[in-house]
Amino acid sequence: MTNILVLYYSRQGNTAKMAQLIARGVEQIDGANAILRCVPPVSQTTEAIESEIPESGSPYVQKSDIIQCDGLALGSPTRFGNMAAPLKYFLEQLSDIWLSGDLNGKPACVFTSTGSLHGGQETTLLSMMLPLFHQGMMLLGLPYPNTDLMTTQSGGTPYGCSHLAGTDSQRQVDTDERAMCIYQGKRLAQVASSLKNS
Repeated sequence: MTNILVLYYSRQGNTAKMAQLIARGVEQIDGANAILRCVPPVSQTTEAIESEIPESGSPYVQKSDIIQCDGLALGSPTRFGNMAAPLKYFLEQLSDIWLSGDLNGKPACVFTSTGSLHGGQETTLLSMMLPLFHQGMMLLGLPYPNTDLMTTQSGGTPYGCSHLAGTDSQRQVDTDERAMCIYQGKRLAQVASSLKNS
């Protein structure tokens, strides 16, 4: 099996929904398996201890999930044009994986959700790419042969999938955004499978 880790942080559920759609795309490829994981929130109170098991949604990620994956889809809501602090906090703890080179040469993609159309989707995607480049990963964008990218009136960028959630975070993933998420998952799984089997 080609194991694709779909790792995300989601506060309002929109990034989680995108992760599920990317996982659906992954599993449309024969021999590919999607593993959904999330990162825990970061508390402003240092004494607070987060439960080891989330109340709902995907299980929290373990370093073994990272090491054993054949490809990685990384997602975060936008925070002032950047990835959310919990995801960045987790990524900054991967120095040992960087030293071992466990992610070197593996494919990855990124995805995000924002409250407004010009709320920093592309800069957030780029911010998530930087640590993956340092890990030696090969970044896959969302290419223009995906015609939804040319006609979308909401989310979608050549750097990766995006979703316009609205200022109240209640706008559902629309048809174009859904298609792009599934396409990106399929593309990641196809490339990871080809690399693993070559």
